[in-house]
Amino acid sequence: PVPPRQKAIGSVEVRTHLPGNVYAVLCAAGDRVNKGDTLIIVEAMKMESPIYAPENGVVQSVDVAKGQTVNSGQVLVVLA
Repeated sequence: PVPPRQKAIGSVEVRTHLPGNVYAVLCAAGDRVNKGDTLIIVEAMKMESPIYAPENGVVQSVDVAKGQTVNSGQVLVVLA
């Protein structure tokens, strides 16, 4: 299981729904994003799965890097 982490009030943690490798990071801290924008692409079983912004916001932090292995439920990006 992914350990809980402190989050700022009003922030949104964007998590992956499947384990795999980070194929691409398409955002950076400070970027303004809209609901539905692709933030991260996770590759699992030779399939690329985009991770979308659940709502409009500003990227507070990107907690993964390209090539990194991620577990299901892991925080990828925090939006404010």
